Parts: sequence; structure tokens; C-alpha cells
Amino acid sequence: MANDNIYISVAGEATAEITEKKSRFIANILHVETESEAAAFIDKIKKQHYNARHNVYAYILSNGVKKYTDDGEPSKTAGLPILEMMEKQGITDVVCVVTRYFGGTLLGTGGLVRAYTEAAKEGVSAAGVVTMTKCELMELRVPYPNLGSVEYLLKSIGANCEDKNYAQDITLTVSIECEKADRLLTGIKNDFANAVQVYPKGQVYR
Repeated sequence: MANDNIYISVAGEATAEITEKKSRFIANILHVETESEAAAFIDKIKKQHYNARHNVYAYILSNGVKKYTDDGEPSKTAGLPILEMMEKQGITDVVCVVTRYFGGTLLGTGGLVRAYTEAAKEGVSAAGVVTMTKCELMELRVPYPNLGSVEYLLKSIGANCEDKNYAQDITLTVSIECEKADRLLTGIKNDFANAVQVYPKGQVYR
């Protein structure tokens, strides 16, 4: 990644399908952040399409891990083209499984590369591409009278309130881009002194 604070991924889960000489190529794609998440998705798709001749997959993670399989197709004609397509588009934290139902006509190595690449591209298009930004996650304990002012501050700086829990005080779970975090903390300190308590919860991508 060119910038450790930003990377590109798919927005969510999607399915797309193409047909090539009567063979069906069904791409299933998902945003994942760990190998275990990728493996679980691959297993799910394989179970859904247990009777297909091939369930080819590739995934690439933002920590640099990459993996692919041709699942019985000729070497480097299926999984590798999917992986290379992802790399060319600059997307990561993504897994793609392309299921092939054989249509009776051999496609040749070039045809297979084109078909698997095109199916995966359609999957990416269906899922949509998003920019993921590293954020500070924090919990704010806010007295009820201060809620409106705190929410105004969050909005003005560009923080996102992900959860709100009402108890003796109000607990807000907030994410904010790392480069804006100091501005938020300074604003809270200046505007509310010790009335609003801040508890850091680590860093996440949003």
C-alpha cells in the first residue's frame, strides 16, 4: 500500500455471473480482514456449489498475505488471474470465489484466463469499491445535558458515532480518522473539561 492509513477494498458481499461457451462462471466476493474469514467464506461457497466442477478462489489481505488455487483447472489459468486482477485494481482485504459449471466445450488456457478474470471483475463491480481509512476508535461518556453539544462537535470535525448507549450517562462509540483525532480530543477538553470522559479503544479501518 502506498499509504498505510488508506487502502481500497470492496464494499461488501456480491455475486456476479458470466457465461462462456455454455460454461457458467459465478463469482462470489466479500470484504474480509483475516485468513480465517476468507477460509470461512470459501467453505460456504464450496458447500453451496458442491456439485460444480471447479471452485476457484483467490484472496489478498492488507497485511500482505496472498493465496490462490486453480482447483483442478490448468496451472495459473484460474486463481492466479483473479489475484492479478485484484492487484491491478489495487484492492485488498478481499476474497473471490469463482465457481465454474462446465458447459461441455473446452476453452483453452487463454479462454480460461479471460473467463475467470472477467467473472471476478464483474464480482468486484457488483460489490462496489470503497476507500478504507485508518481511524481511532474511542468511547465517550457524556452527561445528558452535554449530548447536543458533543454531537455538534463530532459532526463539525467529521467523527462518526457508531453506537449510542443510554445509562446513567450516555456512552458514545466514536470513530475518527487518525489525523483528526487530536483535534477532537482538544475540542472535548476545551469545551467540556472533565465532564466528558474519553476511553481509547484502539485503531480500526472504516
